[in-house]
Amino acid sequence: MDLTARIQLQCHESKEATDWLAEHLASPIAIAAELMVESLMQDGKVLTCGNGGSAALAQYTAALLLSRLENERPALSAIALGATPILITAIAADQGFQFGLTRQVEALAHPQDILLVFASHGSPENLQAAIQTAHDRGMRVIALTGREDADLAAQLTEDDLLLNIPLTGIARIQEMHMLAIHALCDAIDCLLLGVE
Repeated sequence: MDLTARIQLQCHESKEATDWLAEHLASPIAIAAELMVESLMQDGKVLTCGNGGSAALAQYTAALLLSRLENERPALSAIALGATPILITAIAADQGFQFGLTRQVEALAHPQDILLVFASHGSPENLQAAIQTAHDRGMRVIALTGREDADLAAQLTEDDLLLNIPLTGIARIQEMHMLAIHALCDAIDCLLLGVE
């Protein structure tokens, strides 16, 4: 297969993944937007987290909430956990990597807040620990996950929301997470601003 054909194949796979997301996750993403707006209207905040590329998506989401996607609106309260390397490495050196996020949830979270977790593959211990700490604080969790997330998904309660992308390949999963982020932020704007 030549490179052009390979790139075309990736575009085709991405389109199929987008069609799948539209059919299966449009309603759950709308519910996530409603939960987040409910939290924000009660002076809550959205705490985001992930590892690697998912950490980048978590930081991007917090930036969109604080700033904006396309529509002018007041800033929304959002914090990307783990965005400061000094903080993460200090906690990891003293207590272990799995506590890097939990310490931040312990310090920053309140019951009306939402923890938005990104995991493109697997169920990392630090994300599982963050979910447990969020539950201990009385928070709801919204998890955007990938194919191998059984342990992480098993932690969610009936008050939480799972947005699972059961696709093969991290690239497609993270592309769909990005699309979900944009759809989620647009839906939040619609709820807050009445955007058509």
